[in-house]
Amino acid sequence: MIGRIQDRTTFERFRVEAKRSRAGELWCAALPDDTGSGPRIAYAIGKRVGSAVVRNRVRRRLKAIAVTHAEIVHPGSYLIGVRPGAAQCSYEELNVMFIRLFDQVQAHRR
Repeated sequence: MIGRIQDRTTFERFRVEAKRSRAGELWCAALPDDTGSGPRIAYAIGKRVGSAVVRNRVRRRLKAIAVTHAEIVHPGSYLIGVRPGAAQCSYEELNVMFIRLFDQVQAHRR
């Protein structure tokens, strides 16, 4: 199961300590997990992406993709952001970008 990030200290750590990756219209700031808990994900989707309806659609798609590919999302904290072009991407395109993004994230962990 993939959890949520709600504590301020994790978001502050993203700014300072995170390893960053990008694939297409997606980017990720990743923090390794030292506690042994499962993966936690937060989403950063700014107003430049589109209206609230569009931003929520992109967020729901990304959440569904993350659950589908839970095996490639290793324990840790992840801030996944989108660039404005993500609003025009189909579910399949976001899916491919997500897989490429987490391949890069895992390559940075090694």
